[in-house]
Parts: sequence; C-alpha cells; structure tokens
Amino acid sequence: MLGIGKSAEQRRRDKERKLRGTRKYGQGNLKHSRKGLRSCINGAGALLILLGCVFYAFMARGEAFGIVGGIVIISLILSIYGIRWAIQGFYERDRNYLTCKIGLPVNAAALILFLAIFIGGLN
Repeated sequence: MLGIGKSAEQRRRDKERKLRGTRKYGQGNLKHSRKGLRSCINGAGALLILLGCVFYAFMARGEAFGIVGGIVIISLILSIYGIRWAIQGFYERDRNYLTCKIGLPVNAAALILFLAIFIGGLN
C-alpha cells in the first residue's frame, strides 16, 4: 500500500526511502553547474553568430565587411566570457561538471575559428 490510507508525512518518507535505495551509496543526484550551462549557451551563441556572419559575407560576396566585423566582435566577447564561466564552473561544489567540460572546448573552438578568420583576412 504505497499511498492508500497513509498520511502525507508517511508518503513522503516512503518516497525518500524508495529514492535512496536507487542511488549509489545513498547520494543524491547532482545538478549541472550553473556557470557551465552559461558557458554552453555562450559557446553555441558564439558559433552561431560566427557561422551566420561567414554565411552572410559569402552571400554578399564580401561587400558587407563593416556590419559583419561588428557582429563578429560580439562572438569574440561571448566566447571569452564562455571560457571564463566554464573555468569558474569547475569551482562550484557538489555539481555535475559535464556542461563545463562541453562549454570549454566549444568556446575555445569559437575563439580559434575567429582568430583563424581574422588572421586569414590580414593576408
């Protein structure tokens, strides 16, 4: 009898006991790092902006260098902040660091891609 004839307190205790039995060593599930989530969002945004600007420059046949250059600076700023938040996310205690581990290389890839395009444009 899981819920019939029991008080709310007894149901709550039964639910906690049931969940505790499925956890490894009685530990709770870890939440994702908040700064790691920010880092992933920034990395995805930086890559989308960068690829969107490259696509727009390709479609405009190189005539939109001013607007594309201004928007790509936003991508650079997002990737730098994403790297910063990924590193800070590792310092959060009792969290799942998967988002930090994903956000760090995504933001680094966006930054490297930006620098490759910028250096390639100088030549």
